[in-house]
Amino acid sequence: MNNREVVLTGLGVLTPIGIDKDTFWDALLNGKSGVGFLNIETTDDSLRPMGSEVPDFHAKDYVKPRKNIKIMSRDIQLAFVSACLACLDAGLITEGDNRNVDPDRFGVVFGSDLIGTEVDMLLSTIRAGIVNGQYDFSRWGTDAMKEIFPLWMLKFLPNMPACQISIGLDARGPSNSITLCRCSSLAAIVEAVRTIERGSADVMIGGGSGNRVNQDFQTRVKSYRIAPRRDDPASVPRPFDADRCGSVMGEGAGALVLENREFAEARGATIYATVKGFAQVIEPVLHESQPTGRGIRQSIQMALQRADMKPSDIGLVNPDGLGANHEDRIEAESIRATLGDVPVSATKGNFGDLGSGTGAVELAAAVLAMQKGTIPPTRNHDKTADDCPVNVVHGQSMPLGTSAILKMNQTRMGRAFSIILAR
Repeated sequence: MNNREVVLTGLGVLTPIGIDKDTFWDALLNGKSGVGFLNIETTDDSLRPMGSEVPDFHAKDYVKPRKNIKIMSRDIQLAFVSACLACLDAGLITEGDNRNVDPDRFGVVFGSDLIGTEVDMLLSTIRAGIVNGQYDFSRWGTDAMKEIFPLWMLKFLPNMPACQISIGLDARGPSNSITLCRCSSLAAIVEAVRTIERGSADVMIGGGSGNRVNQDFQTRVKSYRIAPRRDDPASVPRPFDADRCGSVMGEGAGALVLENREFAEARGATIYATVKGFAQVIEPVLHESQPTGRGIRQSIQMALQRADMKPSDIGLVNPDGLGANHEDRIEAESIRATLGDVPVSATKGNFGDLGSGTGAVELAAAVLAMQKGTIPPTRNHDKTADDCPVNVVHGQSMPLGTSAILKMNQTRMGRAFSIILAR
């Protein structure tokens, strides 16, 4: 029987409302929004899309040697720096003679999205194939390919966030990458926990990054549950609200340092929380059908069972809270059916959908709430919708009762993750 207890010792976040944990927490507590009109080139400002971007972010402050930034897309840069911040927060020393973690017992599991292409990198390639105003595909192999940056592919492979973190932090242990939309981060964290439980590592970095403000995502925006454009972008998303109308795209990353408790205590680490239970379930979605919530309910019940907890032990739920009609309804019904009147605080109201960065950033918010003993209010929630029977904390913060928190994420294809942490 496994007796390795896994604890959380470090947090690193890069978000539209803060690029360190203290600023991030203050923004949540004060209801700050990171949503605005995106800073992208357009011929008509009235068509500028809404979204949330990470401000004041400079990868060069962390990436060494700096030339490596040339093969890091925005997603990879966000991932790498969030991991560095998490290690700093955990007091991990990953280089030099005084390093306090064995590189062979130090690994990475990171969630990643489809990484959008940087259009400006391909302009010369595209132009090389144009003849008399028309694209001549016969010139692709002879002329256009010569214009592509030789290491172009390394910037856009979804396994590169984990690779670059492993290389930069000299983490030679287990390494993996997971791409499951908004569930990517929680899936990565769960696998990192399992890796420690199996005895394959002492320390793991788990998390995820996403960049849905990239122009590649903006071209397929109709594929997502996006709120209509508003004069006041900060008024959306509206999780579980009577006037909810969809989410917004954002970018961000979160990383957590997870350790075997014995190892963490031996090196004198500060412990934020203990991982008590988790579950992943998929409710198959066929043809044009949508999830019913059965998978969500099962994931909550299985996480409680693994944690050996009752619904009354949970003091806070940080839900997916997308702000979309169907998703919010089935999630709210599932929370009510399994956990009763538990307080719910949805952080997407502050910054929207961060893709694969979502789960880690939101879990960090829940962990900080547990540490501070305070539940932050849900932004953009004025009146709970009749079809969302949950106790949404809004208007002002409230004290956290019991010290266990449950974090949830789902995808529209029926996958559901739940994870429980406690002090």
